[in-house]
This record gives sequence, structure tokens and C-alpha cells, in this order.
Amino acid sequence: MAEPDPTSVSASASVSAPRGNWHAIAADDALRALETTQEGLSDTAAKHRLERYGENRLPRRATTPAVVVYLRQFKSPLVYLLLAATVVSLAVGEWTDAVFIFAVLQLNAVIGGLQEWKAEHGAAALDRMLETVTVVLRDGVARRLDTAQLVPGDVVRLESGALVPADLRLVSQQELQVDESLLTGESLAVTKNAQAQVPEGAPLAERFNQCFAGTTVTHGRGQGVVAATGLDTQLGHIAHSVSDTESAEAPLIIRIRRFTYQMAAAIAIAILLLVGLMLVRGGYGTEGMMLMAIGLAVSTIPEGLPAALTVALAIGMRRMAQHSVIIRRLVAVEALGSCTFICSDKTGTLTVNDLTIRRAVLPDGSSYEITGEGVAPGGQVIGEDPSRLEELCITGLLANESHLDYSGGEWVSDGDIVDVAFLVLAKKLGLSLSEIRERRARLDLIPYESERAFSGSLNKSDGHAHYVLHVKGSPEKLLNMCSHMGTPDGDVPLDRAAIEAEFEDLASRGYRMIALARRHADDETAIEQLGEMTFLGMVAMIDPVRPEARTAVQRCRQGGIQVAMITGDHPATSRAIAMELGLCREDDPVVTGAMISEATNKGTRALDEMIRTSRVFARIEPTQKEQIVDSLIRNGHFVAVTGDGVNDAPAMRHANAGIAMGKRGTDVAKETADLIITDDNFASIVDGIEQGRIVYNNIRKVIGLLTATGFSALLLFFLTVFAGLPMPMIAVQLLWLNLVANGLQDVALAFEPGEGGELDQRPRNPHEPIFEKHIIQHVLITGTTMGVLAFATYAYLMHNGSDVVDARNLTLMLMVLFGNIHALSSRSETRSLFQIRFFSNPFLVLAVPFAQLVHIGAMYVPGISDVLALRPISLEQWSVLLAVALLLFMIEELHKFWLRRQHDWPAVETKPTGHNRRQSDQPGEES
Repeated sequence: MAEPDPTSVSASASVSAPRGNWHAIAADDALRALETTQEGLSDTAAKHRLERYGENRLPRRATTPAVVVYLRQFKSPLVYLLLAATVVSLAVGEWTDAVFIFAVLQLNAVIGGLQEWKAEHGAAALDRMLETVTVVLRDGVARRLDTAQLVPGDVVRLESGALVPADLRLVSQQELQVDESLLTGESLAVTKNAQAQVPEGAPLAERFNQCFAGTTVTHGRGQGVVAATGLDTQLGHIAHSVSDTESAEAPLIIRIRRFTYQMAAAIAIAILLLVGLMLVRGGYGTEGMMLMAIGLAVSTIPEGLPAALTVALAIGMRRMAQHSVIIRRLVAVEALGSCTFICSDKTGTLTVNDLTIRRAVLPDGSSYEITGEGVAPGGQVIGEDPSRLEELCITGLLANESHLDYSGGEWVSDGDIVDVAFLVLAKKLGLSLSEIRERRARLDLIPYESERAFSGSLNKSDGHAHYVLHVKGSPEKLLNMCSHMGTPDGDVPLDRAAIEAEFEDLASRGYRMIALARRHADDETAIEQLGEMTFLGMVAMIDPVRPEARTAVQRCRQGGIQVAMITGDHPATSRAIAMELGLCREDDPVVTGAMISEATNKGTRALDEMIRTSRVFARIEPTQKEQIVDSLIRNGHFVAVTGDGVNDAPAMRHANAGIAMGKRGTDVAKETADLIITDDNFASIVDGIEQGRIVYNNIRKVIGLLTATGFSALLLFFLTVFAGLPMPMIAVQLLWLNLVANGLQDVALAFEPGEGGELDQRPRNPHEPIFEKHIIQHVLITGTTMGVLAFATYAYLMHNGSDVVDARNLTLMLMVLFGNIHALSSRSETRSLFQIRFFSNPFLVLAVPFAQLVHIGAMYVPGISDVLALRPISLEQWSVLLAVALLLFMIEELHKFWLRRQHDWPAVETKPTGHNRRQSDQPGEES
């Protein structure tokens, strides 16, 4: 599927335009370059071109086979160690150990495979956008064809409501307007003009003589010649980017992989040291050393980690769903909590994606503020005597072709969004739309066209004249039509300078300005006489900020998360929105697409420096969004990208976390995203960040619990070899301890609710390992306590006449008790167990006694007790072991008390306060 080159076709075309710049040449030249006419191609020519260029569709990417996903779960150094342990167990005839270890590997592979199994639908969603029927001219006859059959050179007809089937160079148009927000982020429909002269290299939002695949015709009709199909369309370029580009890895994946390699290396070194120690110590045969090495590997490898991670993430997914955040990739739960930077689309994400009249200015300088957002009439007019706006508003709703109705419990609009905004204003003023339109019936209409820059309506009048001509449009155009302006004292000569000064002031603040005027007349020829009109005033319109967005941005800053706005909209409009959100100050620069291109030419360093300090980006192309995301990642950030349009998909794909809007989001955005916000509420993202941080804290607690247990077993084994004693527990017992007795508690710990104040904390350093100094400290203290006490108990039993089976049995029970107490203490890294609401995690509260009962029950079940070499113990023995285990609880409480004193951490549950933020966390400053 290629795009014809205007420079390489027939010489008679006399066309000189770079490849892809169809907007830079005249319509007739484009037809000649494509070797076609306004009558379209012949069937024969179309058939040949279909064979040459291929169908107008996007290729679907094949999904990964299930067997590949399954085998991929074994790509881990910890798995390699367990596989080696399985082989060694078979070699020495320990079939039970081998079967248990292999079963553990299979369980982990199934759990991991189910989580990873994810269909890649981004390119498929783009493809579905092209699966439509369109009207095509073939041999001068209009036909309805599948868009897949379109080829370059076909002539296509467009009408209101139609989906543009390919990239077109317009040949003609009638009041044609196209919604291109999914490509450019521009909320206002673009008025198209086949005769517009557009410079080469103009951004998509300014190519007024082209229509692009996947956009929607909102008004009028048009006819265009197909210039590009399939992957060569602008939509296709995005599809190619989405399908061929790998997503940035989630922070959790990076940290867990680093942790896994570190732990595997440590275990391998520990095994070598243990074997060396046994060789030096003497008294161990080859088989004994092998069994000891297997036991050490099994005891220190956290077999329960995959299951606990899965549960922690699944719980986070469920909690996020309660905050309107739907997770598409499980690891994205934690990824959102790890992000240090959010790149947000403007239209439909930070704003409501509905133009709203925010200010109205009368000719005498009287100004009114209008509150409310979107098409809902909620809001009010603030200013002295709002009834003075009625005449201006009546002109706006009569020179109007839209409708506004209350249906199905919500306000529903139909028509141009500028027209709809005047209907909403009329409702806020308490005017009856139907009554005004009925009393002032329309006699004639001047439809809006970009060349005219205004629209008008001739209506009957209730007043002294028989007719009134109502006109609205650009202030520049209407000022040239007016000689007078309305005031409370009647019409007076127009003060053009004062009005222009007001217009320029509001326009510089990012508002779209619409002026209104009228003229009384005695006959119906008034519509042909557009001079000598009376200027009624102007309205300032903007796509307003969502009510909750500013608070959400402040909460992000409170949590140390930086926010930038990236849009295809005009820089002045972007600045106004950003200032309202608190993203920038009035004198902060707005980075444009042209500036991105210029910096790119200077090199990566110049680009990174410009992006590092900028928070507002305007007139940005889709590929430039990718550049911004890549630059931020190079600058050390974990980046989340939000959006709802096709233009957001590539950047979302590049980011560490892609977030799509659920209501307004296109299929492409949703399929590419890792998370979907169902209520399109930017504030829900902040709630998701809080839940993501809770998930990560729980993962830290689980890893601390598992690693401390593994370290205690490591210490136990080394002390046993130093003492020249037999293996303290056999491999099957260690697997039982890790997966059954303690495994239940590992998983239950993942249900722990938030401790409070998660958004008061700074984001984690993106490069911070999951096994950082606080966890290392915890592991050394608790692991050493458990290992030393377990060895002391085992050695005491062996030296006081117990046989090795009894000693192992009691040592295993002690380790189970250690696991019970350690799990309860691990509910918080700093807070005392006595200061935690005990039943806030009922799963853990139940898992602890259940783990005890399961282990005790296994002692009495024939078969299981034989395999695990378990024997029943007396209540007295159990009580003594419990007393020893409670020493661990005392040590952990003392450690937490020391941490609170050392770091001034809270001992009780806190709530986010927003205080103690760094002073640099202000708009326009880098934090």
C-alpha cells in the first residue's frame, strides 16, 4: 500500500510537490498527478491500482501463541535454580523432592502465563475504523463500495455524518466541516476549503484542503480525490507506530527482574559457600552435600512470590475499579503508582470537549462572566443586570441551526458546537428557545462558510420593524459591517478602537471570539444588505477546564508528580487552559511543534533540555508526542500518558503507563492503553495513583516477608554446617513451609489496605531497587533473629537426645510460628501492630490461625505426614515454641520504634494533608 508521488507521475501533470504534501498543490494539479479526473477512475484502472497498492486496510498483528507465553515463564534465573534442584534431586533418588519442586514450577508458569496472555488489539482497532462503506465515482457513476477497495486516484463523496475513508485532497466542498479531534486534539470542527492555499509542511490542523482517514464529517458536503490509503494515511502512520513499537516496561517489571537476578546471584553464591564450608568442615558425603545444597536453594527461593504478586495486583485492580479506573494490563496497577510525570491531552481529558461561552462583553464595556461547563445549562451569569444580554443572546440563537433538548436524563445537542453554546447561554438567561423561534420565524438564512466568516438569519420581528437581520461571526468581519453600536441609551456611533482593544485582549488569553450584530428592515431584501448594522457585543468562548481537574493537578503536585499538557490546539488557547489549571504562569513559554522540530535538528541534548523545563506543549503532531515521552524517560522519569484520540495512541504506547478516557476515547486509545478511566475524570487518575502506591507498598511488605524467611533459612543452614549437624529440614519440608504454611499468609498480606498519607510521600526514585536499604535492614534484623533462634532450638534438641526427625519436626513448627508472627508484624513497616486496626485485613487475620491448623492437621493425616516427615507434638511443646517465637515479635516492635524515632515517622494512621511540600513545587518550576 503505497502513496503515489506527485513528482513521479506523468510529465504532463507539471506538478512540483514533495511526497505526501498534497495540501501544497492545487486540486487540479493533484488530479493530474494521480492520473484521474473529477469523474473518477475506470473500473479497469481501479483494478490495476488495487493490485499495485493493495487494499485500503491496516494489517492486523498476530497474537503470541499460548505455548510461547507458557515457555516464557521459565525465563528467570530463580526458575533455573529450581530446575537444577529438580535434576539434582532426581540424580540422588529424591523423587518426592523432585515432584514437589516441579509442581511448584508448573504452578508459577500457569499463574504467570494467565497474567501475560493479552491480545494486542491496538492496530486491530485502527483497522476497524476503516471498515466502512463509502460513495465513490467510477466511470462517472456514483457507487457505494467497501472502503477496502479504495485506491489512490478514486474520487470520493462526503456528506454529514460520514467517516472519511482515506486521506483525500479536496476538489470541491459545500459548507464542509470535519471533526479532527482524534488526530489533532482540536476540539472545534475544522472548516474545509478545497481552494485554500496551504504552505508545504503545514501541521495537520492547518491543512484545510485535505480530509484524513478516520475523521468525521460534521456538516456539509464535499468531494475529494484519494491521495493515500492504508498504512500511508495519517491514521496508518499511527497504526504502524502502535503495532511496531514496544511499550515501555512497567516499573514493577523492571524492579522485580532486577531483584530476581540479584537474589539468584546471591543464592548461587550462598550455595557455593555452603558447599565450600562443608568441604572444609568435613563429615559430609557427596550426596549429603547435594541434599544440603538443594535444601538451601529451596528454602531461600521465594516460590510464593508470583502468587502473592498476582494477588496484590488483582486486589489493586479491583480497588481501582471502584474509583472508575479499569486495568487492562495487570502490572499497570503498580505502574501508575510509580509514575513521576503525567503527560495529559487537553481536549476531553483536562477540558470537557464542549465550547462554552465564558464571557460576554457589550459595546459600552460592560462585562459578564458565565459559569458552567458543556451543554448542560447549569451555571449563572455574573454581572450587573444580566438581562442586558438578552438581545445579544437572541441574535445568537436565531442565527443558529443547532438544537438542544433534554432526553434520557441528560441534555443532548445536535449541530455546530458554537451554535449550541448560544442555546446554552439562552437557557442560563432563562429564555425559552422554542418561544423565541416561534415568535420570530425565520424567513431566510445565510449559512456559515469559512470564506464569509459569519452566518445570518432574517426573521420576523415583534418590534416596530417588520423584519430583523441577525448576524454572528468573527469580530473583524462584523466590525466592517457595523456603523453603530447598542447602548442603554440607544444606538450610538461605533467606537471601533475600544471594541478592537477588548477583542485583542480576550483573544490573546486564548478565547475564541464571536461578535453579534443586527439591523431592522422593512422588506425581505435586508438579507442582501449587510452594511449599516448595529454592533450588539461579543462573547468569549473556550473549551472549559473540567471542574475537578485543577484540584487533581494540585493533588499530583502534592504527591510530587509533575503534570504537562500536550495538545494540537493553538498556543494561546493552550496557555489559557494551562494557567487555569495551575500548570504554568503567564510568562512561562509554550513549546510548539515547530520548536520541537527545531530542537530535534540541534540534537538530543537540546531537545531534552527544552522539554525538561516545559509544561505546556501546543500544535504538537502525534510523532512529536512520542518524542516528548521518550525525552522525559531519558530525563529519568516514569511517564504516564493520558488521552482519548488516535493522536494519543503512539505516545501512550511509548509510555510506562498509557491511560485512555472511557467515555470519549476512541477504540484505538482504549486498546493501546494500560488503564481506562471510565468517567473521563482526570481526578480518577490521582485516585488510581494512590491505589498504585498502596499496591507497591504491599508488594514491598510481601517481598520483605519472603526474603526475611529465606535469609533465616540460609543462616540456619550455615550455622548447622558450622556446628557439624545434619540438615535441619529436608527439601519437602521447606517447600511445605514456603508454599502451604507461610504461603497462605504471603497472599493474605497483599490484601492490606492503605496506611494513609500515600499521596503525602514523594514518588519513589525511578531507579530505586525494590530491595532497598529499609528492606535490607528489615531482612537482616528479622531474618537473623529467626535463623539464630531456629538454630538454637535445633541444636538444643539434637544435643539433648532428640532424634533428627523429631528435631526437624519441632524446628519446622517453630518456623511456622515465626511465619505467623512475622506476617502480622509485616502489616506496616513502621507502625506497631497494636496501632493497626486489627480486622482491617480480615484475610490475614484468618490466614494466620488457618496456616497453624493446616500444619497441625498435616501431622495427623496419614500419607501427608509420611511424605513431610511430620509427627504430632504436645501442647506443652507447642507453648514453649510459641514463647520462643514471641521473641521475634518483641524484636520487630523495637525495630519499628527505633525507625519512628530515627526518621520521625508517624506511629498512627495519617491522612493526606498537603503540607510540607517543597517550595519548588509551583507552576512552571521543576520539582
